[in-house]
Parts: sequence; structure tokens; C-alpha cells
Amino acid sequence: MGIPFFELQATSGKARAAVIHTAHGDIATPIFMPVGTRGAVKTLQMEELEAFDYPIILGNTYHLYLRPGHALIDRMGGLHKFISWPHAILTDSGGFQVYSLAKLRKISAAGVEFRSHIDGSLHFLGPQESMAIQKALGSDIVMAFDECPALPATSEQLRQAIERTIAWAKKCREFPLQEHQHLFGIVQGGLDLALRQECLARLQEIGFAGYALGGLSVGETPAEMKALLDAFADQLPADAPRYLMGVGTPSDLVEAVHAGIDMFDCVLPTRNARNGQALTRKGPLNIRLAKYKEDARPLDERCACSVCRRYSRAYLRHLHLVGEQLAGQLLSLHNLYYYRQLVRQMREAIAQQRFDDFYQNFYKDYAIDGVQDGP
Repeated sequence: MGIPFFELQATSGKARAAVIHTAHGDIATPIFMPVGTRGAVKTLQMEELEAFDYPIILGNTYHLYLRPGHALIDRMGGLHKFISWPHAILTDSGGFQVYSLAKLRKISAAGVEFRSHIDGSLHFLGPQESMAIQKALGSDIVMAFDECPALPATSEQLRQAIERTIAWAKKCREFPLQEHQHLFGIVQGGLDLALRQECLARLQEIGFAGYALGGLSVGETPAEMKALLDAFADQLPADAPRYLMGVGTPSDLVEAVHAGIDMFDCVLPTRNARNGQALTRKGPLNIRLAKYKEDARPLDERCACSVCRRYSRAYLRHLHLVGEQLAGQLLSLHNLYYYRQLVRQMREAIAQQRFDDFYQNFYKDYAIDGVQDGP
């Protein structure tokens, strides 16, 4: 029969440890996926991501379609070869970026007509177009084209988004992808549990290799997201990957794994790094603060990353304040190392049937409400 795409290996409460098998390598979960929007994780080389043993990154369909174009990437041998990343890649559908970035968009039953945020040129993106782009890119995991309404949204807006998402999901499922590609459906419904359940049931009737929760981290509070995850995440199919899109902070990841989620992506580690924020076991650390001006300690004294082994808070603060690009690079390295270690620790705790202990201990250190105030 061959190797299954998804292999569940251990559970601890609702938390799960699994392996996702792809043509470009295995992915041990829980897993955080760095975002390589335009074919690069900002400020970092592929070698640095490999040194942290990241098995997968995310590429952005909308941005790669606009520049350099999926046809060019296809001619260059596909996205893996073009960006020199021989490991797994997930590509999003491009829908979220159309809704959030594009100018003068017009949504219809067929898809979305929009003007590029770059030059105002007119484009159209629908389910078939999204699939054709992602097929040309050659990613391992392909996301179905969906409608992602911003929150808060009315019941009518959520209902309309679900109906379009289901109709487009059917068209995506019918599209012939490359043999190695796996298609994920996206569950919409906002914070309405009944709508989420309905959307999931209808997606399961179509059948997908994995299921993602979309439409979160788009305006709701952390408490609202946590409540929905606690009530719904473990209702996603047990025999397929569960992916929470666009999330998030370290505490978001811990809460989501606690609820039964396997996969995450977010620009936060690198974006916040460029703005002077380091993510540590004690919570976010704002390197710009004056109290770090003469602080000779590393960002996190228990962190083994190359940045913490070599550079002081005082030096990193200096680099950031004078505008050196190295500041963003070093903080990005630290933050992505921290995320990699965090999901590894969660996986180990699940394998040892002690995730609840990990969960409690995480919050003994972590300052969830903003920048840490302690030493």
C-alpha cells in the first residue's frame, strides 16, 4: 500500500504527535512553519533554517503569482529548485492576500477580480486559477481557495463565506494537481461553532488530505480564539493533519496544541524581530528599552542559539537603534530557534504523556500579557 500521508504516533489529552510524509521529507508534528512569502524567510538563508532542522516552510501564492510569476518558477524547475529548498513546502491559496492587500477587489461566485497592490494591474483569481498556480509552483501541500471574512462579521457574511468556500473547495478538489501534491480544505465560520461544524461536515463529504482552520487571528480576541479551539479543534478528522492558519504567538501555539492542532504558520517571529522584539521563555522582550542599554546578558540565558551564545542585549539594542539590518537578522534567528525548540518540547511532552505538565510549566515562566518586566 505505500506510506500513508499522515501517521498519528501519540496523544496526551487532546494534544497529538504525528508524522506527515511528503515527497520532500517527513514532517514531525506539532510543527511551526516559517513564512517564506516571496520565496524567502525574511533576512535568513536557507542554510540557517536547515541548521534549525525546519522540515517545511510556507510560500505565498498571491505574491509569487505577481512576482516573479508561477510560469517562470515552473520553467525554472518548480519552487523547491527555484529557491533552493529541497524540503517540504506548503503554499496558501492566495485568497487571504487578495482580500487584505489587493486594491478594488470584486468578489463573485467565480472568484475575485482585483487590482495588484504593486502596480494596480487587473487580475482574476478563482479556485481553478489558484490550483493552476500552486500546481506550477509544485508545493507539497496545496491550500484550497476560500473566502476569509474579517471579524467581527455578521451571520449573513459568515454564511456567504461558507457557501463560497464549499463551492470553491469542490472545484479545487476536481482540479488535477501533481502526483506528489496534497490538497487541504479550509474550514470557515468565524466564531460560530455551529457554522464551523457545518462547514467541516460539508468539506469532509468532498474529502481532503488535511483540514485547516481559517478565519482566525483576523480581529477576534485571544480569549475568543481559545474558546473556539477548545470547543472545535478536536472535531477535525483524527486521521488527517489539523492546521491553524496565520497563528501566532508562543502562547497561541501552546493553546492550540493543547486543543488538538498539529500545524501553524505566522510572520510574527520575523516581523517582530525586525521591530526589535525577541521571543523568550519568559515572554516577549523589547530590545529597544533603555534598561537593556548596558545589559551584558543574552536574550535568554537558557537559550542555546548562536545569538544567545555570542551577543549581549546591549549590543543587540545598539544594532537596532542605529538601524543596522543585522539586528533584525539576529533577532529573527533567535526567534525562529525559539519556535523550533518550543514545538520540539511539546512533541516530546506528548510522546511522554505529560503534556498537561508542560502546559502548566510553560505559563509559570511565560509573561502572556506583554513584554516581560523581570530580569
